[in-house]
Amino acid sequence: MHCSLTFPKGFVFGGATAAYQCEGETRGHGKGAVSWDSFLAERGRFSADPASDFYHQYNHDLELCERFGINGIRISIAWSRIFPQGVGDVNPEGVDFYHQVFRACHAHGVIPYVTLHHFDTPQALFAKGDFMNRATIDAFEAYARFCFEEYQDEVSDWFTFNEIWAVSSNTFIEGTFPPGGIVGDVGQALQLNHNMMLAHARAVVAFHEGGYSGKIGVVHTLEGKNPFDELNPADIEAARNEDVLQNQFLLDATFRGDYAPDTLECATRLAAISGRELDIRDEDLVCMREAALYNDYLGINYYQSRFLRGYDGPNILHHNATGDKGTERYALSGVGERVMREDIPRTDWDWMIYPEGMYDLLVRIHLQYPNYREILITENGMGAKDELVDGIVDDSYRIDYVRAHLEWLLRARDAGVNVTGYFLWSLMDMFSWTNGYNKRYGFFYVDFETQQRIPKASAYWFAQVARMGVLA
Repeated sequence: MHCSLTFPKGFVFGGATAAYQCEGETRGHGKGAVSWDSFLAERGRFSADPASDFYHQYNHDLELCERFGINGIRISIAWSRIFPQGVGDVNPEGVDFYHQVFRACHAHGVIPYVTLHHFDTPQALFAKGDFMNRATIDAFEAYARFCFEEYQDEVSDWFTFNEIWAVSSNTFIEGTFPPGGIVGDVGQALQLNHNMMLAHARAVVAFHEGGYSGKIGVVHTLEGKNPFDELNPADIEAARNEDVLQNQFLLDATFRGDYAPDTLECATRLAAISGRELDIRDEDLVCMREAALYNDYLGINYYQSRFLRGYDGPNILHHNATGDKGTERYALSGVGERVMREDIPRTDWDWMIYPEGMYDLLVRIHLQYPNYREILITENGMGAKDELVDGIVDDSYRIDYVRAHLEWLLRARDAGVNVTGYFLWSLMDMFSWTNGYNKRYGFFYVDFETQQRIPKASAYWFAQVARMGVLA
């Protein structure tokens, strides 16, 4: 298959970050607590302080962006740095911090793509049920309105949420996110999907009503879902089940503003497995349908695809958080079992390296939701145990990984998909929610004791691609 190797004018060559994973100062400078603070402390495994100290190092990191041809950066605002309790009193120091960051972005020729929520609901709201409590939806809309107004002169590109599915599945299915220990509750996961998409819709409508210049969208983590045996009806159904859970339920909410009959039928059936009924109200859909008219962006975080077998046994869920290859297990009763294909390489964390799956998703969205406007690959990357040897990090495996995904991105463009940017996860090495610091993704190696940044081989390679606009 022929593939153009040239990127279009204006293509975004970006790096991605998240506030809690890179800023440090998790309780300093007036910032309120989030659920992760106590959750991590209780487990005693690792802390997000100082992470990669972006709170103090942001200007240096943006200088590196400028030097290495990175013209876009994903940044999330820490909600509790603005509103320490989620609502009520504003923290002026937090507000000013982000003004400084955004001004520094523009000074270095780097466009800030700003996410309002990246896994870090303020603790005061989380303790009252997070987004399962509809009062948190009201609070999120008020927070979004504040940010749109406050930063309108510095930010033109907005995302409401990062990875709603990751929040719902890790909270209610795998039990790896706060409060921890809830396993296999598919119904609650689907309800959280819906509630957060309603919060997204409320923010998008607010952005439109405010008449702000710029664009707004949402970031979904999407995966190809394939039957392990394409001729086995049970495997086909398992792939369908997972696709609705992670992909189609959220994509329908984004681009239709409601749920197609087959989507709702599948979601209702899966929720019933855990004894749940979905609470989807007519007034929710009125707002969501309006927001579907205004969505400018879809951000896709793509890391891997899955192969599924039918499964009706007991839940078996083991999250590989250590990089011990071959330890991941995911078998969800009545939904399906994820299985590895031995012909597809995978990382030490058992993530399959399957760039073709990203192409399949991009083309699918292009065909299934023709009202989409613009797609950005807002995260893609390879976690690895990078080593600093004689002052050098030779991550040629990451170069191979990114090159392959960029090639399939360009093939999708050739097929007519309007995908306009690519952000590596992550800009620099950072704290990882369930892995701590042994899983490195960045273009820039971080010595977490000294906070020194060391460009990896992948950074030099990516700089050449970005400057020439051609995939080398």
